[in-house]
Amino acid sequence: MPLDELRTLLARHARPDGTTAIDGVLIGRAEQAYQNSSAMSGTVLALIAQGAKTLALGDRVYEYRAGQYLVASVDLPVTGHYTEASREVPALGFGLVLQPAAIAELLLTAPAGAVPRAGGTPSALAVSDAPVALVDAAVRLLRLLDQPRDIPVLAPLITREILWRLVTGPQGATVGQLGLADSSLTHVARAVRWIRDHYRESFRVEEVARMSGMSVSAFHRAFQAVTAMSPIQFQKQLRLQQARLLLATRGHDVTGVGHRVGYDSPSQFSREYRRQFGVPPSQDSVHLRDAGPAPAPAVP
Repeated sequence: MPLDELRTLLARHARPDGTTAIDGVLIGRAEQAYQNSSAMSGTVLALIAQGAKTLALGDRVYEYRAGQYLVASVDLPVTGHYTEASREVPALGFGLVLQPAAIAELLLTAPAGAVPRAGGTPSALAVSDAPVALVDAAVRLLRLLDQPRDIPVLAPLITREILWRLVTGPQGATVGQLGLADSSLTHVARAVRWIRDHYRESFRVEEVARMSGMSVSAFHRAFQAVTAMSPIQFQKQLRLQQARLLLATRGHDVTGVGHRVGYDSPSQFSREYRRQFGVPPSQDSVHLRDAGPAPAPAVP
């Protein structure tokens, strides 16, 4: 069975940092369940071969397990944990970074009607059952790790096949919008990148909407549909995630960390941090330094 071979390959080639010798291919391995962590999702395909995982984006919760895949079409702040993982039976996942340029090139050569069209603005995250053809392509791509001489020639071909399986599959409308320069998803992604680069600064939603090429009302609807958050809520998520990373190394200066990520009020920073992570920043900083950096939750 392809899923059995996928597990074997993932277990053999997993590295601590999740990378592989194939550009854009990731391998996730986790031996502990219910360890919450927060990070950016990236724009990726995440196929679970063993175990199960839960991700939260705003007020939406996504669950996927062995034989299912998640697509993240916008780089967003998510919180997640594995729900099935142990030292004896670790969670294993295959990841592929989704490049808009590669998807755009694929769409240009696709026959008319082959790629489903989006009805409205799709969510940035979506989960589906993985067809056998998709799992088989992932297996063939990972086999190349045992034949490194073949990687430069064959990896791009198999990667293209995986993208084709995605754009013609259940989440094809979402993945396809990554390759369309004027899609609503692309407009929101442009705004997301700007807010991510300027998360410390105050901004007016009207200005970001204009920069994204959308009316204010259309921008609000599309941003909420894609991210499950308002632009201001999204900025707050970014600030708090960055603050948590800084506290892991600069926990003695909670006020300084809050100011560095954009909070002028220490009390507001402490209040919102506790609401997000369940403990005040001063207490969480001690835990973070003792436990070390948490694994990224997104993918695979």
